[in-house]
Parts: sequence; C-alpha cells; structure tokens
Amino acid sequence: MKTIKIIIFFLIALTASLNIHSQNQDSIYLSTGPENGSLVVVGGGFIPDNIFDKFIELAGGVDAHLVVIPTASEEPDLTAEQEFWEGRGFINVSILHTRNKEIANSDDFVLPLKNAQAVWFGGGRQWRLVDSYKDTKTEELLWKVLKRGGVIGGSSAGATIQGSYLARGDTKNNQIMMGDHEEGFGFMKNTAIDQHLLARNRQFDMFDILKNKPELLGMGIDESTAIIVNKNTLEVMGNSYVIIYDGTFWSREGSDLKNLPEKDNIFYFLREGDRYDLKKRKIIVK
Repeated sequence: MKTIKIIIFFLIALTASLNIHSQNQDSIYLSTGPENGSLVVVGGGFIPDNIFDKFIELAGGVDAHLVVIPTASEEPDLTAEQEFWEGRGFINVSILHTRNKEIANSDDFVLPLKNAQAVWFGGGRQWRLVDSYKDTKTEELLWKVLKRGGVIGGSSAGATIQGSYLARGDTKNNQIMMGDHEEGFGFMKNTAIDQHLLARNRQFDMFDILKNKPELLGMGIDESTAIIVNKNTLEVMGNSYVIIYDGTFWSREGSDLKNLPEKDNIFYFLREGDRYDLKKRKIIVK
C-alpha cells in the first residue's frame, strides 16, 4: 500500500512538472502589450498630424505632463525639443537627458517622471537609451507611467527601444541586426521592432533575428506610420505600411492561389485601420 502511494505521489509530481514546463514553453512565445496604458510606436520620418493627435488624446490632452527623452540622438538640442513639443500644444513639457547611469538612477533626475502622463523617445541610436537608462530608476518610473494609464511614444530609435529585443542595437553599425546591445525596455513582450522599413528597403533584415530567436514576434514599421498598442491589440495608423513577421500569411484577397515561401521567410503587410492581436498572433478581421 505504501509503495502504491509513493508511485501515485510521484506521478502527480511528474504531471505537475510537465504542466509547468509546458506553460513555461508557451510563455516563451507569448507576445503581449502593456497591461495598462498605451504605446505609440512610429517608424521614423515625417510624422502625420493624426499620429500626433492620437498621442495627445492618449496623454489626456495638451495640458498633460509630457516628458521628452532625446538621448538616442548623438547631440540632442534640448531647447529645440522643448520648443517643438510646445509648438504641438503641450503646456507642461520636461526634457530628460543624461549619458550617466548614476544620474539616471538619482531621485532628482527622475522627479519629472513621477507625475508624467506621457513620455516621448526621439530618434537616433537605440543603444544610447540602453546605456543611459536600462536598469535604473528612470526605467522603473517609465513602467509606472504605463501602470497609471499613461502613454509612451517614440519614433525611429524611440520605436525599437519599446520592443524586448533590441534590433539594430550594435554600437558599430546600424546595419547589424543582432549587435552588442540586445535588450530593449520591453514594453511589448517577446517582440523585435524595426523602423524606416520600406523607405530603406529593410523588409528582409528581420529574418537575421528571427532565424536565431524564432520565439519573437517581428514587426517592421515604415516611415510616417505608427502602431497604437492598447493591451494586446495593435492598430496601424499613418501613410504607409507595417510588416508582421509571425510565420503566417494574410491577404485581403486570400492566399489559396498564391505561391508562398516557407514560413521562415514569410511576412505580410498591414495598413491604416488594420488591427492585430499580439497574444494570438493573428489579424483581427473586421
């Protein structure tokens, strides 16, 4: 009888272990947006007014406290940044910039983020944002902006930094897809985000990442185009296209008669108004 109980206990423990392993494996491939708040992720270039208007709406209006972080730029012009965002109508703008992680980890530096309702990351090189702010109080308070329902936006480098994997994160060359910096801020889990996509003929570059990290959901955003992310729903806005790399294909006219490449070399386009479920990795058909 004792032997039977031991066997039963062992089988229960083994089943539980297998279930946990299965759940962990599933979570590796789970892509999600933030639980609270919103993201505005722009592919660079000229930003249309409707994208700015959406960012202002999600911030709660032009009287919202906006924090602008231009650190991705090689030599940010802080005065020009202030004037630009005030020109867009914001009346409460703070500029945060440092190259020093100790400063980024100080209470005085992060003070503007404590009541911020909106944050914007400018363009440049995304690894500069990592070098300055990753694993500091600044990053911690960025998450709190989302937690209280705020919005985080960014263009070009400010788009890529929002993914979990840092595409083009090499300090030597922005053509290297998997470089010496590989971790973004991860506001979108299990994702890699590229930008300037069609304007620079980058549509095939994402495969350099996905062949090594197939668990990631790849996204490429062209210039003058954005994805708006609320929880696990992504919606396209702007003048051009977003490419989705999820190992499947979708087309408005169907795909039964198409001669498609293998799933490891496939992608499809979304345009303004199209919606996508990050968690299910599936287009939301209207």
